Amino acid sequence: MSNATNDIAVIGMGVMGANLARNFASRGLSVGIYNRTVSLAKEVVKSHPEAKLDQADTLEALVAGLKKPRRIIAMVSAGKAVDAVMDSLDALLEEGDIIVDAGNSHFEDTERRCKRADARPWRFMGMGVSGGAEGALLGPSIMPGGDKEAWNALRPMLESAAAVSDSGACVAYCGTGSAGHFVKMVHNGIEYGDMQLIAESAVLMRQGLGMPSRAVANTYAEWNRGDLESFLIEITADIFRTPDPKNDSGLLVDAILDKAGQKGTGRWTVLAAVELGVAIPTIAAAVDARALSAQKALRIQAEEQFAPRRSTLAGIRTEDLRDALYAAKIASYTQGFAMLRTASDERGYGSDFGEISRIWKEGCIIRAGFLDRVREAFAADPELSLLALAPSFQKELKTTLPALRRVVSAAVTAGLAVPGLSASLSYFDTLVCAQGSANVIQAQRDYFGSHTYERLDEPGVAVHTDWPSSKDA
Repeated sequence: MSNATNDIAVIGMGVMGANLARNFASRGLSVGIYNRTVSLAKEVVKSHPEAKLDQADTLEALVAGLKKPRRIIAMVSAGKAVDAVMDSLDALLEEGDIIVDAGNSHFEDTERRCKRADARPWRFMGMGVSGGAEGALLGPSIMPGGDKEAWNALRPMLESAAAVSDSGACVAYCGTGSAGHFVKMVHNGIEYGDMQLIAESAVLMRQGLGMPSRAVANTYAEWNRGDLESFLIEITADIFRTPDPKNDSGLLVDAILDKAGQKGTGRWTVLAAVELGVAIPTIAAAVDARALSAQKALRIQAEEQFAPRRSTLAGIRTEDLRDALYAAKIASYTQGFAMLRTASDERGYGSDFGEISRIWKEGCIIRAGFLDRVREAFAADPELSLLALAPSFQKELKTTLPALRRVVSAAVTAGLAVPGLSASLSYFDTLVCAQGSANVIQAQRDYFGSHTYERLDEPGVAVHTDWPSSKDA
């Protein structure tokens, strides 16, 4: 290996790591690579000679080949593997050198690693990367957080490797500490919501409206030319055009077992929201739906026992489905950005929500024209507490919420499950209800647990009542 000539190094030569290294190399950077299983790294070099990757057999050689300050990106499995890389590099690095965890780490682990790095001469960043294997190669959305000086040192390289939208490179500093991985986690939570809502709309078109597959595909293609334009809508149109290679008369999607997988980021989002006290019912419904989908045998048994009667959607058109989906999409993004704001406030991230929406415009899974409107909302009011309260989204919701209500009502009547759409409607109905049911809950809590309550005419004063019991009457 040549001595101190490489601009950057990538550790971990799985698909994502290898593609990210190739991405950096394609931008004119000299890239060192390392993998614990040396043969895998050698195979990457052999398979992609055009990338001119500089493979090292040891971490010592990898570090020796880097220009100072050394910039090292770890793309390894979340958890112990990240800590092992940091342990191995600890004694090899000097003042100002940088370690970046670009894997799918839990933000609390990143927070712990940031504190560890505070006591070291080298710097650390946690960095979310979205876009899958293709994005890593051609240009992902990149969400770095942590050491600000490390970001400044890495910024030109990351900007060169990131996806590009009409507003520039899809990378921006997300904030201090664990902000990068927290933002990536919420991105994935919103992604869960988007996917669930789109999947429900497909069921409603096919089962509720009796539309043939080609008509479903064409409808998604039409929606992709309007307000719903997005990567996920685009690929769903493709999905409903793809024949089953083992059955020329059928669709591939119909041959796929309806057991949705998940890698944990959606669940992390829900758990984090609970800890923050932020309501994300659309995203939570999407996570719950995946969990229930995994119980395939149980669902078959339940359907046999209950023999539900299902019917078509009464009085519903595809235009209603489009508007309902759009209103629910606003709900999902409102919930996600509420999480980001609360976490930023409580953890001191200092996140810029307009910039976050900007860098999601290209490269990542939720990339969509819709994000321009999110960015504009935060540009108009950086202190916006809730996305749905932005004037532009208020206007759109007043137009689309009636359709969401009609669709959910018709689906419930027809016996078609729409947990994501239903949760979105309930979210808005609860949000716009200044006087809800919580007074009853507070009375119950005080009755059985003396938890106290506040009176409307005595705000801020804790009150307890010795409630009369019907047993004493």
